[in-house]
Amino acid sequence: MEVSDLLFGIITGVGLSAASGFRVFLPLLAVSAAANFNIIDLSESFSWMDTWLAFGCFLTASIVEVLVYYIPAVDNLVDTIAGPAAVVAGTVLTASTLGDISPFFKWTLAIIAGGGAAGITQAATTVARGASTAMTGGLGNIGVSTIENGSSTGMALAAIGAVFSPPLMIALGVITFLVLAGGIWLIVWGVKKIRGRKSNV
Repeated sequence: MEVSDLLFGIITGVGLSAASGFRVFLPLLAVSAAANFNIIDLSESFSWMDTWLAFGCFLTASIVEVLVYYIPAVDNLVDTIAGPAAVVAGTVLTASTLGDISPFFKWTLAIIAGGGAAGITQAATTVARGASTAMTGGLGNIGVSTIENGSSTGMALAAIGAVFSPPLMIALGVITFLVLAGGIWLIVWGVKKIRGRKSNV
């Protein structure tokens, strides 16, 4: 496997993983749809995603996930479940883009880069939703959820399209970097806010 192919695979995988931090199942649905319509090729170990059964499961899960985030109070509860699920999804998505390389290297990279990217994005959305709940009593969470849905869908589609376009691949890398940098900033901001409240008690 050429270095450029590996680099592009990492960028695509991390982009998809970051998208799974916004919504766990939408990026999986996008990859499954692209594979089923022969837009992308998945390695043999991920051929299970290239089935209409997997597509149907991801579609159902995506619809349910999108809808529950529009239910007040339930959205915050779902965040506690979505965190670990997003890390797993991010790991799988990155591994699926790395092609035929050493399994040890593939899964180590997938866990660190993919799982890490998904975890950062998911944690940032949790902070954003918590802040929205505190400031608007939950009314602003609808806007937060809509932004998350759009971000997840947009990044997933961009990651798939980037496979065929080097300029789009570069743009995806920049966007993913900015999303993760913004996520880290938001997490740090949230931690400081929590510490500040505790010190004032």
